[in-house]
Amino acid sequence: MVVISELEHAAQLFPYFLKVLGLGALSTVGLTVASFAVALLLGFVLALMRLSRRVWLRSLASLYLELFRNVPILTQLFILYFGLTHLGLTLPATVAAIIGFGLNGAAILCEVFRSAINNVDRGQAEAASAIGMTRRMALRIIVLPQAIKVALPGMANFAISLLKDTSLASAAAVPELAFKARMLVSETYQTNLIYLMVAVIYLILSLVLARMGHRAESRLRGGH
Repeated sequence: MVVISELEHAAQLFPYFLKVLGLGALSTVGLTVASFAVALLLGFVLALMRLSRRVWLRSLASLYLELFRNVPILTQLFILYFGLTHLGLTLPATVAAIIGFGLNGAAILCEVFRSAINNVDRGQAEAASAIGMTRRMALRIIVLPQAIKVALPGMANFAISLLKDTSLASAAAVPELAFKARMLVSETYQTNLIYLMVAVIYLILSLVLARMGHRAESRLRGGH
């Protein structure tokens, strides 16, 4: 009877859980998209720096990579959200999370882009130079369109990983999915049901991202 009563209580709370977790999921998606945009832009710039002929640009990019790849993302979030307040700069929790995930993700995408660009046959860039194209023109017209196709699977994998890593933002009080789940658990003590719902939501979002990545890759490669 006790088990039946608990199940009935959980069933009554289910719509409320779905509403709250749905809002958390929307926040998670927004955080993921914004962080991915920052990582995409900065990662591309870093990749170009790593491929530059200027030693100081390559050194600066390498230093950035060593810093952000070897410091845990949670530590970076704490520095941005809590540490900067000692310097008189207070960032909103969501802004700090977007910057933190973006800076960290840029170090990952930098290597994805650099590897993809290096994967393009150097002879094509040399041929472009032979017909009068500048290095910048060859990069934009010849190299990058091919490099994007190579980089797309890595970008998709990063987006899925980023989606799951956003749960760490709850430590900085960002009202995303994991934060909403913890709030509901402390309010109702329905731990199993709540985290099962959270797992299903993350699974659905990850599958959607994977599907979007596959479709984009298929289109770029001329598939259907």
